[in-house]
Amino acid sequence: MNEPAGLYVHIPFCKSKCGYCNFYSIPSTADMPFFINALSAELKMYAETFSRFDTLYIGGGTPSLLAPIDLARIISELDDVFAFSTDSEVTLEVNSADCTPIYLRGARRMGINRLNIGVQAFDGAILDFLERRHSPEQSLRAFEIARGAGFDNIGLDLIYGIPGQEMESWLAGLDLAVSLNVEHLSCYQLTLEPGTPLGKRHADGEFALPDGDRQAEFFLKTSKTLEDSGYIHYEVSNFARNEGLISRHNSKYWDHTPYLGLGPSAHSFQDNRRWENHPSLPLYLEEIKMGKAPVASSETLTGEELQLESLYLGLRTKKGIHLEDFKKLHGYDLMLEKGKTLAALEKEGLVEVSGGYLRPTRAGLAVADSLALI
Repeated sequence: MNEPAGLYVHIPFCKSKCGYCNFYSIPSTADMPFFINALSAELKMYAETFSRFDTLYIGGGTPSLLAPIDLARIISELDDVFAFSTDSEVTLEVNSADCTPIYLRGARRMGINRLNIGVQAFDGAILDFLERRHSPEQSLRAFEIARGAGFDNIGLDLIYGIPGQEMESWLAGLDLAVSLNVEHLSCYQLTLEPGTPLGKRHADGEFALPDGDRQAEFFLKTSKTLEDSGYIHYEVSNFARNEGLISRHNSKYWDHTPYLGLGPSAHSFQDNRRWENHPSLPLYLEEIKMGKAPVASSETLTGEELQLESLYLGLRTKKGIHLEDFKKLHGYDLMLEKGKTLAALEKEGLVEVSGGYLRPTRAGLAVADSLALI
């Protein structure tokens, strides 16, 4: 609990909504000035709540729609109100279509030292299906501009398991990403929520998603391809070129390190309590105007809930679970209580126990959510 916390800022604006996106955002920037002022008020509400941060992640939505003056204001006010470590990881999510040399050079001067580019695919037809507003050429250009602006820590987001996506095309995209020597890759399986446009089309039978075996094939080939290329598969969906390039911010979500989320729909966690802001810009603005924290719901996790979460989250990471630390923290001896089950999973090649750790194998990571049911 003495570790520095993580800070997330949610920018809830997009030029258009992608068909698969289930994150809270609105396809308009008309209320941007009101949001910026409300965010300024919200962050001050937590001035004495968190002692120190060493990561800042500005996500969305599409944060690269922020005008440089607004981005600078947000960073400046955060720095004025909160204490940050001198070596803080500061990440900005960007859409390839928004990346210009002037914008990214300005962001770098503001102290942003890590970019996350939402590429999703290097195949134009796949991008059209996903309703993305950028092209493969823009993604490559964005990466080139980012390098020229001085960014030496860049992550790319990619999606697999898309209807019409051939394995050869997906692997060619991975090879292209590797050839760029990119520092971080997040490779997500396409999931469709019922309320999204693509989710509705899927429910209406317009297309089918790849079956479980095909999805597993995508996952396993992705892992092997990137690990063979020298990347560390450190979490189900995440790969880093070396240990020092693992996302420090996202890692906080997986080990119950405290984090603060600002903006509509943002989540926070501290002292076993988790809370969520209103996933609605109008409600968020209204609460802030009344001088209230815009919290929609909160819960305090019990010891048993923390134990189950630690198990679930730990088995989604390459590091796994340190058995003795788990026992000390939760008063539960996994080897004693679940020894037979773990032995069976080890025999199946899904987990391994070594050096005091319980770790998922590559095949185990493919079914990580099920492993937590032990």
